[in-house]
Amino acid sequence: MTGPRRLPVYTAASAAAVAATVALDLGVLRTRLLASRSYWTAYGIVFGFQLLTNGVLTGRHIVRYNPDVILGPRIAKAPIEDLGFGFALVTQTMCAWEWLGRRGRGRERAAPPPAAAAPRR
Repeated sequence: MTGPRRLPVYTAASAAAVAATVALDLGVLRTRLLASRSYWTAYGIVFGFQLLTNGVLTGRHIVRYNPDVILGPRIAKAPIEDLGFGFALVTQTMCAWEWLGRRGRGRERAAPPPAAAAPRR
């Protein structure tokens, strides 16, 4: 009798990254980007380019994956786990940006440039 089947390592790491990202957005930083239509519009654009990039990198064998650490299904020639990591990377960056912006960081106004002296005649 065999024990329960464990998730492949890369799959488990991808799932953990997605779960941590959702917790970060909704529970820790409370930016609630995942509830925003504008977030999903922006992510849809990023997702398209992620598929393109993954397709090129894996299709040309620049990046290779050990079949023992992934589930197996691929989208655009890349393992489906890459979509989870891409989601986590983009979403965590956007959450940090939103959270910092809400706290006024980066909103300090730069001093206006000094007035130009009138030209002498």
